[in-house]
Amino acid sequence: MEAYDFIVIGAGSAGCAMAARLTERPGLRVLLLEAGGPDARPEFHIPAAFPHLFKTAADWDYTTVPQAGLNGRQEINPRGKVLGGSSSINAMIYMRGNPRDYDRWVALGNAGWSYQELLPYFRKTQHQQRGESADHGVGGPIYTSDLRDPNPLSHAFVEAAIQAGYAPNDDFNAGEQTGFGLFQVTQKDGMRCSAADGYLRPALDRPNLTVLTQAHVTELLLENGRCVGVAYHHDGAGRQARARREVILSGGAINSPQVLMLSGIGPAAQLERLGIPVKVDLPGVGENLQDHMFVPLAYHCTQPITLAAAESPEQVALFQHEHRGMLTSNLGEAGGFIDLGLDGSPEIQMIFGPLWFIHHGAGNPAGHGYTLLPGVVRPKSRGRVTLASADPFDKAVVDPNYYGDPHDMEIMKQGVAAALAIAGQPALAPYRGDQYLPGPDATTPDALERFIRDQTMTLYHPVGTCKMGSDEMAVVDAALRVRGVAGLRVVDASIMPVIINANCNVPTMVIGEKCADLILQELDAMEGTPQAATATNR
Repeated sequence: MEAYDFIVIGAGSAGCAMAARLTERPGLRVLLLEAGGPDARPEFHIPAAFPHLFKTAADWDYTTVPQAGLNGRQEINPRGKVLGGSSSINAMIYMRGNPRDYDRWVALGNAGWSYQELLPYFRKTQHQQRGESADHGVGGPIYTSDLRDPNPLSHAFVEAAIQAGYAPNDDFNAGEQTGFGLFQVTQKDGMRCSAADGYLRPALDRPNLTVLTQAHVTELLLENGRCVGVAYHHDGAGRQARARREVILSGGAINSPQVLMLSGIGPAAQLERLGIPVKVDLPGVGENLQDHMFVPLAYHCTQPITLAAAESPEQVALFQHEHRGMLTSNLGEAGGFIDLGLDGSPEIQMIFGPLWFIHHGAGNPAGHGYTLLPGVVRPKSRGRVTLASADPFDKAVVDPNYYGDPHDMEIMKQGVAAALAIAGQPALAPYRGDQYLPGPDATTPDALERFIRDQTMTLYHPVGTCKMGSDEMAVVDAALRVRGVAGLRVVDASIMPVIINANCNVPTMVIGEKCADLILQELDAMEGTPQAATATNR
């Protein structure tokens, strides 16, 4: 059995950051295991092509259990199964969340996770196209860029939001989150900049990094209360690897709790029912699932300028020769945040797409259209991830419990009302054709609620299932160490005790950055070597 200093499970947003930062120390050997394959297809790198990756081999392709809050519908939940993880198949919106989100984490007993303490890591992750500032960094692995060719409809949407009374905002990540504007994106020169692009690829030539794709982890190996390695399936055979120092579980909010439970770490009653020997009774594993929801308001467009033409020969040639045009679009080009005044940070995020986007694209009508997508970004509903069986190749059971708390429906109704008001402004009049959604029958409160439940989609942000904290339902502590198991940490979006109120990709990279720093500082303290440069002192 080959031994490494660290084994990182999952080459997603946090896992790539972990592997890259740990291997900056030449004396540390790191094994990175990814269940999916390399990001070799063009669709991974052409920004507008990412929906073509849903339900392919690059997608874990989760489907929820029937949701009472969605009138019994099941909702898809795409998760990246590829180098870069979900950062290789997402909409590339660069967003950090509200500073108060992180301060709430601290209030829940997680010292060191305030926004001001994380700001150096946010700056460290990025190369801001607009240049360095107090809020933004340059020279980091993830390019933060303005859209190269935003659609005229996106500009019209922003103008319409201002006409509706909302403030303009050209930087949602500089402290003030409310208002509307064009989004910045994780792109470099018109191409996607994923965690694999920014973190992993520059590290691949390091002799102390080993990356295995198509390596499906089946179990964590525990001896005397310590995680000493992993079992995984690769090249048609079961294999094992040993960790001299630690195992880092970065599988995401669905896979990380699944791996823990398959290894006997989780709610004892559930594990016993499936015949899994209980190693550590941790009742919080898989609980506290949170996700963002949004609902489409869609209009026919009277001018043929939408992204329906993105794959035309002219646009393909423009992208191939200049990396410009419609294929550089992230699809959700503009949007903003609305603060309802409930507790100091926005409850509604709205995204605008200069295209149809209904049921993740599967419900789009023909022709040209555009879509306003209001969403609930501080949901109170909580769901769970559980095991279907003790077979590590069976998919986990995902129950987000959408609209389980009536608060979320009330917020969504206010989001829909705000979107309708924006859609009716003069700036969109030159483009506004017939309203497609909501349909003509959604004229009563009951009918509007049925429309919301029938059309709600995930915004692809599951978090929280291995939450950080000190209460009895916490899975990891503030250093992301799994309670009751030495040598094991969870480092991904599952550790968020409360979901942030924006897109979760970049914050997940920051979780990886911060934990890598914690580990290296701990190593320095143990070995008496000078402290490595950290995000704070660089």
